[in-house]
Amino acid sequence: MKQLEEYVVTIPDFPEPGIMFRDITSVIQDPEGLKLSIDGLVEKAKEVDFDLVIGPESRGFIFGVPVAYLTGKGFIPVRKKGKLPRETVSRKYDLEYGQAEVEIHKDAIQPGQKVIIVDDLIATGGSAEAAAKLVEDLGGKVVKMLFVMELAGLKGREKLKDYEVESLIVYPGN
Repeated sequence: MKQLEEYVVTIPDFPEPGIMFRDITSVIQDPEGLKLSIDGLVEKAKEVDFDLVIGPESRGFIFGVPVAYLTGKGFIPVRKKGKLPRETVSRKYDLEYGQAEVEIHKDAIQPGQKVIIVDDLIATGGSAEAAAKLVEDLGGKVVKMLFVMELAGLKGREKLKDYEVESLIVYPGN
């Protein structure tokens, strides 16, 4: 069986010159790559006492739901602003050119609940930090953040220094 890294296709100069784009779709389209990524995340989740899995839109859904299912926990989506039907709390975070805003149902997390955040990629850490702050706004505690890939050159881990962060694959550049 191949290593998880071998399922990642790298596209040079996308979306602009000098960027090495790491394509997660090549991992999930292959049954073995998908299994390796989910199994790796579940293995890291088993080390932690937690109540819920949080997944940011949209690739956090892809990886978070199977982790929740396989660990016997519930899944809570973090969505782009305006996509959730009930009362929400929201957080803004910085993008390269502007801001984005995410939200979670106000009743999704009860005070004291422990959560892990699962997503495909940590780059600058902005969306993961926003998701963590939403959990904390509702009285929950983030006990771990799990990512399939990490672009270490973008220093997202530094932004998330107050949290336990693990990635299955770490790329040194951006």
